[in-house]
This record gives sequence, structure tokens and C-alpha cells, in this order.
Amino acid sequence: MSIITLTSDFGNLDYRVAAVKGSILSLNQKVNIVDITHDIQAFNLVQTSYIVRNAYKHFPKGSIHILAVDSFQHKSRKNILYKADGHYFIAADNGLLSLIFFDIKPEAIFEITLNNRFDDIVNFTSTDIFVPAAVHLANGGLPGVIGRKIDTAKQLLFPKPVYNESERMIIGEVTYIDNFGNIISNISKDLFESVGNGYENFTIKFRNLALSKVFSSHTEVVSDWERETEFHGQSAAIFNDSQLLELTIYKGSKKNGAKSLFGMNVGENIYIEFF
Repeated sequence: MSIITLTSDFGNLDYRVAAVKGSILSLNQKVNIVDITHDIQAFNLVQTSYIVRNAYKHFPKGSIHILAVDSFQHKSRKNILYKADGHYFIAADNGLLSLIFFDIKPEAIFEITLNNRFDDIVNFTSTDIFVPAAVHLANGGLPGVIGRKIDTAKQLLFPKPVYNESERMIIGEVTYIDNFGNIISNISKDLFESVGNGYENFTIKFRNLALSKVFSSHTEVVSDWERETEFHGQSAAIFNDSQLLELTIYKGSKKNGAKSLFGMNVGENIYIEFF
């Protein structure tokens, strides 16, 4: 059974998500539709890229992913089909796919040519263009039937951490805040270990706070499980399951997690100083 996933900034109040699902089922009732999320902040491509990058790889190869974020139609912007890492991705040519695959070269890129004649009317990109393209693939159709191959798509630069050698410091930034209020940076475990090799100590600095230890998981924060409740609210740094440096509050939430207590926002700097 073919799988089509949906990611959007539509929210769940309005009709749009239901319209997309209904359009898919009207064309093929046997498709397995999976929601990744519809709670993306409006037009937020960096947030979308983090979520999709960490979700899609858990689906079977050949899955089709509709990314309806910043996707409203206008004639001056292409809609594209991206084949990468054995999956298909359908999105507006707004740079989102370059953020998801900043380190993976696509196998092929197609400009979707459905409904792009001068007299075609597109009322809603997701139902009028994305859904027919996705169902065509789900039915075993070839990408070349619904689009023409192109060499490149719009490129955006994913924020990357830098290493200041003279200061012995990695400078990264907050790129995502999750549902528990955890603050995720763009500093990878690989970068941390390669730079830190040869130094005995380090300090993670953010705002006016500092931490000097990184845990490998949230539960590692608890050193005595007989007294686990005493660790509730403890601040910590971990490498999360994406192997990125995360600032967290043990058993925190949106209201009392790291985002709330540290007062940090996406784009703010995080520093790691080695000595």
C-alpha cells in the first residue's frame, strides 16, 4: 500500500487538511495517508525542515511526502518534485527542500507541470497540484509524466555553527523549540567531539547561564531513580536523538520548560568554550 504523508502550516481548525485528504481519497481510496504535522508556524521553513528531516527517514523507501508550507500558488514560482534518499517530496520551490537536504544531493528534481498552462486556474495548490502529483506516484506513475526534469531548485542556507579557533569556541544558534519547550541548536555531537578533542573541559554559555556537562539522554539527568522526582525541573544539556545539542528542563513542558525558563528564542546564540 502506497504511503502519502502530509506536513503543513494549515493548522487543524480550518477545512484545508480535510480537503487535501478528501482529494487524495477521491483519486485513490487505498492510499495510506499519514499526518506528520499541521502545526508548523505559518511559513516557517526552518521549523519545517527540522521536523521533516527527522521524520521522513522512518518511513519506507518510496514514500511520498507532501510539504504544504508556504505553498500558496503564484505563477512566478514553480512547484517541484524532489527525489532524495529514496523518497519523493512535493513542495513549492521556496527553498524548503534545500534546508531538509543541505547535506544530501537529490537523485532528481522535476518541475511539476500539472495545471500550469496559461488558462488553468489553481484555487488551492495542495488539492489542485500536489495531490494529483502524489497520487500519480502512488499509482506507480513515472515522475516524467507529471513534470519536466530540472537541474536545480531554490537554495536557502541552513544556519551552520562556526568554530572560532582563537577563542577556542563553537558559536551555534537555536534552530528549533519543541513541544516540551526544549531548545534545539545546530551544534552536532560530531562537531562538539572533533573540536573538543584535546581539551579537558568546556562550558556551554547562553544568555547569562552556563552548563559544564552534556548528557546522552533526558533520563541520564537522573542519577538516583529512587529520588527521581527531586530531579524534576533540573536544567541540563543533552545530545538528542538527532545528535544535536539541546538545552532542556527535566520533565519540563511548554509552560515551564527550557524555552520559558531560559527565555531563549530561535536565532539566539549558544556558545561552547573549551579549555
